[in-house]
Amino acid sequence: MKFTEGPLPGICLIQSEPHVDERGSFARIFCETELAGQGLPHRFVQASLSRNHRVGTVRGLHFQWPPSREGKLVRCVAGAIFDVMVDLRPSSETFMRHFAVPLSGESGMGVYIPQGFAHGFQTLSDDTTVLYQMSEAYRSGFDGGCRYDDPAFAIEWPRPPSAVSERDRNAPLFDPDAYRAEHALRASDPRTCRGAT
Repeated sequence: MKFTEGPLPGICLIQSEPHVDERGSFARIFCETELAGQGLPHRFVQASLSRNHRVGTVRGLHFQWPPSREGKLVRCVAGAIFDVMVDLRPSSETFMRHFAVPLSGESGMGVYIPQGFAHGFQTLSDDTTVLYQMSEAYRSGFDGGCRYDDPAFAIEWPRPPSAVSERDRNAPLFDPDAYRAEHALRASDPRTCRGAT
């Protein structure tokens, strides 16, 4: 596998190197030793598949509040997506900046998204499947969300959305001051588990 630092701190693009012959191809998409050698988290405790029927489907932007701060290793294993990550780490020099990368089953590219980022994607083809490996198990009550079309992030999605969940459509617009205050509260009191922007 080949590793390339992304433009936002902590993001890493991971390119598989398939062996190709007349049968097809075979490629390693995860190796604990290689990730550790790059200084990346290499223990993932949960994996999920997102299946999407229609081109233009948007999922996100989703994040986890402290103390549930999962890192994600994301790959598109069938079809293609426009994958977006937004830096929501309050002390980061790139706070509120985003990075987008196309991922597809054909390209063999994956991306590691560190703790403290919001994540979402739009499908670029029908019948698209996305594989997530998470560093922490999902914890109900610590979910957060931002609007995919929030002007605060100015994400240029490649297509008009064809399908968006009610939850994602109705996510609040991002308020940096309210977010920082809520983040600080939750970080200082891990028992906190209440809705916020």
